Amino acid sequence: MSAYVIAHVDVTDPERYEDYKKLAFETVKHYGGRYLARGPKPDVLEGEWRPKRLVLLEFPSADQARKWWESPEYAAAKTIRQATSKSELVIIDGM
Repeated sequence: MSAYVIAHVDVTDPERYEDYKKLAFETVKHYGGRYLARGPKPDVLEGEWRPKRLVLLEFPSADQARKWWESPEYAAAKTIRQATSKSELVIIDGM
């Protein structure tokens, strides 16, 4: 069953964050994932939540998504993301 990683990212260092995006892309692909949506300024329809940037990734399973997040291939990119943004990531199962 597919699983999805939803990331809410508040970029604090846009220039260095570009390095993260370059590194992360290949690691997602390596673990069977793909980007479904990403970008700043989501269109909020209801509520008070004002996310800065949202990213939606699809993986073949929650296990595979976790393997990606914990992987040595993603470690360097993750370090850059954590240094250049405030992030919240969750994994949810598809239906």
